[in-house]
This record gives sequence, structure tokens and C-alpha cells, in this order.
Amino acid sequence: MIPQQYRTHQFYRFWLKISAFTIWSFGPVFFLGTMIATAEPARLTLDLLSWPIDGATTYASPDTRFLSALTGGFLMGWGITVWALSKWVYPKAPEETRKVVLLGLLTWFVFDSTGSVTSGNASNVLFNVLVLLLAVGPMWWKAEA
Repeated sequence: MIPQQYRTHQFYRFWLKISAFTIWSFGPVFFLGTMIATAEPARLTLDLLSWPIDGATTYASPDTRFLSALTGGFLMGWGITVWALSKWVYPKAPEETRKVVLLGLLTWFVFDSTGSVTSGNASNVLFNVLVLLLAVGPMWWKAEA
């Protein structure tokens, strides 16, 4: 369990912003992958996530750059949504907001991890565990009033 001072509504509202930043921080990286001149951060990120770093991941295909555009957009939008939930919804419905964000993160984790394994990139599951732990933080548990 975590100490009680980290299980307050005030702290959870703050942690939602950490969750939002964790999610949307990948958005600009993948957006940059849409253009050859700025694709290196996205290429390196994918190379890292499909460990080991071997340079085999490229952004040469227009299809890869298009998927990078979609990924960047979805991640940026999802992160901004979580930020907005922390600002406008959490004060009115804190437990429901926590559950919505937790459900979204768990759904991402299951689909991303399963897809990583089935695509031959099982090493990404470890990175996903780290991102999940950071994004969820103390919100595994209900806040104490």
C-alpha cells in the first residue's frame, strides 16, 4: 500500500496530469516521424521499444510514416483528454474519473502488449509495464476522502 498522503483527491488530481503528460509526450515524437527530415526520434523510439537497439527499424516506408501520424494524433488527443478530465471532471466526479482513466490505461496495456508480442516485439511489454506504472501511479486504489 501507499502512504495515506498520496491517496487524497488533491494528489490524484495532480497525478492525472502526470498520466496525461506520460501519454501525450509520445504524440509529438510520433508526429515528427511523419517527415523524413524529423523522423529520427520516432525511429529511435521504436528501435528502443523493439529491443535491442540495432538500427533495423526504419521510417523509409510512407505507410510507417502514416501510422506514425495516426499514433501521434491519438496519443496527443488521449493525453489532452486526461488533462481535461483532471481539470473539469475530476472535481465533480473523482472516483468515476479515476476509473475511466484506469480503464483506458489498462485497455491500452492489454492491446499494445498483446500486439507487441504477436508482431514479434515482446520486449515492448516490459516498457509498457513501466509506462503503465508511471501513468497509473497511486490511482490503483480509491482515494481516501
